Amino acid sequence: MIKCKVVRISAFICPALFPVWPPTPAKMPQFCNGKITKQTAEQPDEFETSIGQTLLDLEMNSELKTQLRELSITGAKQIDVGDKKCIAIFVPVPLLRSFQRVQPRLVRELEKKFSGKHVVVIAQRRILPKPTRKMKNPPKQKRPRSRTLTCVHDAILEDLVFPAEIVGKRIRVRLDGSRLIKVHLDKAQQTNIEHKVDTFAAVYKKLTGKEVIFEFRET
Repeated sequence: MIKCKVVRISAFICPALFPVWPPTPAKMPQFCNGKITKQTAEQPDEFETSIGQTLLDLEMNSELKTQLRELSITGAKQIDVGDKKCIAIFVPVPLLRSFQRVQPRLVRELEKKFSGKHVVVIAQRRILPKPTRKMKNPPKQKRPRSRTLTCVHDAILEDLVFPAEIVGKRIRVRLDGSRLIKVHLDKAQQTNIEHKVDTFAAVYKKLTGKEVIFEFRET
C-alpha cells in the first residue's frame, strides 16, 4: 500500500513571484473630493484643493446640485491682474459644454466665496508639436487640427469671453515686430463682461504669451 503525504499549501503568496494583475499604471488620474481629476501623478496643491472643496460645498448646499454632480476640474491657479488676482479654473474638454450651461451662476457663486476675485473657466487642451523630418519618432497619425498651437490659442480666447461671442479679430504688427491682437466682441454682452476684459487679457498673456485687447462691436 502506497502512503501519500498531504502537504498543506499556505495561503500566503509571495507578491514578488505573483505580481498584482493588472499592473497599476505609473500615471493615473488623482481625485480630490471627487471634484479634481489630475492627468498626471502629481497631487492637487492647496489652492486647487480649496477650489475642489468649494465646488463640493456648492454641490451639497446650492441649487446647482444636479448640474455639478457629474462635473470635475483638472486644476486651478491664481493669476496676477495688476494689483489684484483672478482665478483660472481648468476643466476637461468633454465637460466644457456642461460647465458653460451653468457658468454664469457658478462663476457668480465662486466670486462670492473668493472675495470678489474674477473667475474664468478654460478647457485643458494639449498642443502637439509640429512634426519635422528630424524627429526621431515621428507620429504615426496626422496631427489633429484641434491640437495645433493656433487652434488651441483661439479656443482659449473663446473660453475666456464666454458667454460673449467673438465677431471679429485683427492683428496689428508694430514697428519692432511685436504683435497685438484686437478681438471684437458681441456688443450684446458688453454690460455683463466689460468689467472683466482686463482680466481676460492678463490670463491670455499668461497662458499664451500674446498681447490682446478687446473691443465691442455691433453685429
